[in-house]
Amino acid sequence: MEPTSEVKAHSEHGHDHGHGHDHGHGHDHAAHHVNYVKIYYVLLVLLGVSIAGPMFGHKAITLITAFGIAVIKAYMVAANFMHLKVEKKYISYLLLTAIAFMFLFYAGVSPDVMKHRGRQWENVAAQEWSKKALIEDAAEREHGHEEH
Repeated sequence: MEPTSEVKAHSEHGHDHGHGHDHGHGHDHAAHHVNYVKIYYVLLVLLGVSIAGPMFGHKAITLITAFGIAVIKAYMVAANFMHLKVEKKYISYLLLTAIAFMFLFYAGVSPDVMKHRGRQWENVAAQEWSKKALIEDAAEREHGHEEH
């Protein structure tokens, strides 16, 4: 008995199960072929750039290479290795919603976390640490001027 064209198509992509069923894949495997090795090397290059960025000593370059490239790498991993490109479109909306909630959470807590005082609270430990650092800095400056 001659196999059907569907079975032939599946056997060409390594899915010959011998009984001609689709198994609910519902998509053409050839159309979604991804070169994982190429993506791996791109991720390695981006890792190198994100490591080298802070070595320039500029705050903007450090932030761009740290966070900008991290976003690109996260997208590449999610899109290719987690197969988000072939999933239904609502996954993109869920991802964007999660990111929006993350930024909303950050915007809500960052004013409190990044300051030493708020409306009804004080971070005494951070204030003491800052005072100690200022005193040590002043002492080092004074000691440095005495030597010259």
